This record gives sequence, structure tokens and C-alpha cells, in this order.
Amino acid sequence: MHIEELETPSVLIDLDRLERNIERMQARCDDAGVALRPHIKTHKIPAIARMQVDAGAIGIACQKVGEAEVFAQAGFNDILIPYNIIGKHKTARLADLVLYNRMTVAADNLPVIAGLSEAAAALDIRLRVLVDLATEIERTGATVSRVVELAKIIDNDEHLHFAGLMIYPSNATIRPALQETLTLLHEAGIGVEMVSGGGTGAALHMKEVPELTEIRIGTYAFNDWTTVSRGWCAPEDCAMTVKATVVSRPTENRAILDSGSKTLSSDVLEDGYGHILEYPDARIYKLNEEHGFVDLSACDAKPEIAEVVTVIPVHACVVTNLHNVLYGVRGDQVELTWAVAARGLVQ
Repeated sequence: MHIEELETPSVLIDLDRLERNIERMQARCDDAGVALRPHIKTHKIPAIARMQVDAGAIGIACQKVGEAEVFAQAGFNDILIPYNIIGKHKTARLADLVLYNRMTVAADNLPVIAGLSEAAAALDIRLRVLVDLATEIERTGATVSRVVELAKIIDNDEHLHFAGLMIYPSNATIRPALQETLTLLHEAGIGVEMVSGGGTGAALHMKEVPELTEIRIGTYAFNDWTTVSRGWCAPEDCAMTVKATVVSRPTENRAILDSGSKTLSSDVLEDGYGHILEYPDARIYKLNEEHGFVDLSACDAKPEIAEVVTVIPVHACVVTNLHNVLYGVRGDQVELTWAVAARGLVQ
């Protein structure tokens, strides 16, 4: 099928770029001596995860139990969930996965750890747990002293196994706290099996944190306008693009696309909600659900009604989750149609 036969909006994945991105990041990790654990939240597609594992990745990361269930069913059995799993139903589902898969989960507080222990005890299993060390983004994570306390509790629990530490992002700024934590754990006689870092930007500086044993990254497979804007890749490294149609030109300097917040997501950068390749001086300045508002005032040439344009989205991971299918293309031909198997699985 020719890409012109696809209705818009549609999400295209350039297979040459995808394959190159996977190979490049695997080589970068191999060179740094850090295992690569791709985060599937970017694509949510088992076939792409299989490409990553076949290239050398040790396993995968999933953000929620629902995602892990889909990928375990697809044959992936080394899965890390870098998230606080809380609630009896969720922890029971997690424990079921542990029966047949190597599962690791993160925690940064006692209620989460207690819930994990209870679920593991119900099936008489041991669940691998990483303790989440706080970083400068002030999201989840415990302080150094609290990490050590939680590690001791996990280490003494017959149904839990302290597997090590989790960090996000694993920038070099966290290294002093990480080293202090590792020293305190060593002094307490607690072994650290793994130090799991994360972040596409952090992956470019892995060698600055030699304590890392693995890194969790997702966006690198597709890249997006955010990774370009931050200098982490070039536009030609963006495997994901969105094909959109100009459905209206209400004024000389305004175009409306058939791609709004339900297609491109509400993530925005200073230069807008995405980058239009054919009209680089245009700016997608506003989104309604099904309308993309484009400012054309800086453009010499301007699109016509019914013209199809190509948008590099701001946030690839969210775009994936907004669509039922992604199309794998090579040149101007559609080679693959992937169902987004883990779409919407946020529980």
C-alpha cells in the first residue's frame, strides 16, 4: 500500500529510522557496559519490543501491570515495572505474573512494600523489589536514609527480595547520593544486585554514572520533537510522524488540520504542538480535540486546502497511546500495520 492511500490523521513509523535508532542505542549501551532495558510505553507493541530484545536488550520495562500482562502473554519474561503498585487487586495481578515470569517492581514507601509482601505471601512466592531513590525532578523516590531503611525491611521479608536501586533520571547529578546509598547498604550487609537508571537524555551520559547496571529508556526508538529540541537527536532520527490534512484555510495566515489533541496530544513546546516538515516556519499554536490551529504568517509558501502535511509530534509516547494502529513504512510504502496492543492500559 502506498502511504497516500492512508486516511488522515495516521501515525507512520519509518522502519529504516526505527531499526537504526534501536541499533545505535544498543551499541551505545554495549560500549558503556550498561544493559539496555527498553521501556515499552513509547510504542506499546510487542513486535517492536521483540526487535529491541533481538538487538541485545536484556528485558523490558512496563509502567503499569496492564502493560506487563500484555507483554508477558506475548512471551516477554524479564519485566521491570518502575512504579509504586498499590491496591489489592493490582498487587494480586502482579503476583500472578511472578508465578511464570521474572518480575521486578519499584517502591518508595512502607504501604507499597506491605502490599507487595501481602500479595506475594498469598501465593507463597518472592517478589523482586527495587527501592526508588529520589532525584532532582521531585517525583517519586525516597531520601538516602529512607532508602536504606526500606531496603532493610525488604531484605528481612521472607516474601520479598531486595534487588537494588532505581533512579529516574539517572543524570550525573545523582551520583553523590547514589554512592552514599551504596556505601550505607554495604555497611549494613545488604547486597545490591542492580542499579537501574532511566531517561533518554541520561542515556547519552551513562559513562558518568558507572554504578549503573542497566538503563530504562523508551523514546529513543521513535524520537520526537522534544528529543530534537533538547539536542538529543536530529530531525532525521525521528521515526514517528503524523500525516495530517489541511481541512480549512479560514484566513491567509491560518490553517486548520484534522489533527487535534486526540491525535497529537496536549504536550507543547515553545514552538508549538509539533513540527511540520513541509512548512518548518509554520507553528501549530493551538489544539482542540479534532482541530490543529496553524499560524502561517512566517511562511513564504503556504499549504492549500486538502494538502497532506507531515508532523513530528512533541511527545511520541502519548501519540502512540492515542491511536489504535501505527503504520510501519519504508520509503513511500506501508509494510506493516501494528495494533497498539497495550493502548490505554493505565491500571
